Amino acid sequence: MSGSHDEGNATHSDSPTSASLRVTRRAGGYSAQLFIAQFTGLVGIVLYNWWVWVVVATNLLPNTDAFFSDLEATGRPDASLLSHFDLAAGIVMFVAFVVRGPWGPEGKRTEWRWLVLFSIAGAVGGHYAYACPEGLSETCRSDEWHLRLPLHHYVHVFSGIIEFAAISIAIYLAWKRTREHTDWVARSIKAIAVAMLIGYPLLGIAYLTDRFGAFVEPIFFVCFSIMVAIELLEPKRRSFTDGGVVS
Repeated sequence: MSGSHDEGNATHSDSPTSASLRVTRRAGGYSAQLFIAQFTGLVGIVLYNWWVWVVVATNLLPNTDAFFSDLEATGRPDASLLSHFDLAAGIVMFVAFVVRGPWGPEGKRTEWRWLVLFSIAGAVGGHYAYACPEGLSETCRSDEWHLRLPLHHYVHVFSGIIEFAAISIAIYLAWKRTREHTDWVARSIKAIAVAMLIGYPLLGIAYLTDRFGAFVEPIFFVCFSIMVAIELLEPKRRSFTDGGVVS
C-alpha cells in the first residue's frame, strides 16, 4: 500500500496540468499583443524625449536656465516640429497603454488609468502650444499672470499640470501596489519615487528663480519615461520558482 500511495503522489504532482501551470508562469503570458504594446510604447518614449536631440544635435536651447517647454512657444525656431513630437508621443503612448491594458500580476493596476490620462494630457499640450516662452521673457510671464494671452497658451499650461499630476499619482499608486515586493518592478518604482521627491522642490526653485531649468526638467522626463516603460514591460503574471517563492 505504501508503494501504491507514493506512486499516486508522484502521478499527481507530475500531472500535465501542474507542468503546464509552471510553464505558463515562467512564460509570463507573452503574446503578440504585448509585443505591439511594448514596441509602440518604445516609439512613444523616443518621441517624448526629443529634448535629448535638442541638447546633442542642435543649438535651440538658448541657455541652461530655459525650460525645454519654452522651445515649443509660437515663433521659436522649430517650435512646430517639437510640438508635433509631443502630440505624436501622447497619441502613441495612449495606444500602447490601451493595447497593453490594465492587467498586472495581481489583477487590475490602479495606476493604469492615470497613465492613460498622462498620455492624453501630453497630446493636448503638444497640440496647443505656448503663445510665448514664459521662462525666457518677463513680459510673457507678466501677460500670462494677467490673463492677456490667447486661450491656447492656458490650455498648454493646464494640460502640463494635468500631465505631471497624473503620472505623479500613477507612480504613487504603483509604489503602494508593489512596496511589499522585491523584484525589479518594485525597486525601479521606488527609485523613481525617491528621485521625484527630490526633483519637485528643485523644479519649484527653478521655476521661481528662472535658473537651471534645463538641468531640472530632464529629471522628470527620465522618471516619466521609466514609469511608462515599467507599466508596459511588467509581466501579466508573477514568475515563481519551484519552491513557490516569487522571483
